[in-house]
Amino acid sequence: PALLLGVRAQTPARPLTPAQTEGPFYPVKLPADTDFDLLRNGSSAAYRSGQAAWVEGVVSDPAGRPVSGAVVEIWQCDESGHYHHPGDGGRADPAFQGFGRVQVAADGRYRFRTIRPARYGGRTPHIHFKVRLGQRELLTTQLYVRGEPGNERDGLWRRLDAPSRELLTVPFSPGVDGLRASFPIVVAA
Repeated sequence: PALLLGVRAQTPARPLTPAQTEGPFYPVKLPADTDFDLLRNGSSAAYRSGQAAWVEGVVSDPAGRPVSGAVVEIWQCDESGHYHHPGDGGRADPAFQGFGRVQVAADGRYRFRTIRPARYGGRTPHIHFKVRLGQRELLTTQLYVRGEPGNERDGLWRRLDAPSRELLTVPFSPGVDGLRASFPIVVAA
């Protein structure tokens, strides 16, 4: 047992996922449809613009333990760069859900069906994330696309130090049913 404790004590903690701003377009009113599939908004036809993508990961603590009961939310603009938000003029495509929420599985896994993020205004493509546990908000951050030329021009991305950029900037790789991006999230639960 003493040897096991020594090994455990030497296991390095995983770095926390860096926090970033919520931005101006978090929904004022949550949509009726808030499931994992942002490519279908309620009973409307499937959203066909942009590149379909799966964004998935695990929510864990720094020791690698899943954060049971955590809820992950995402929100992003449609392919034309519009959010479902009154501050964006109501121009978002109604077929694109724009917001999703899932409770993580027992192993901490979450998964969303969406599009590869699009740029809007002066921002590089990104997806906003929020993680909650009960009434507590554990994290608000943004996922960026690795290799995206606009990253270097984006003020929020540029302000990140190199290790934070590495954690928040992920590849979107081709898969059988669209692009895939893995975004592990580490929070202090």
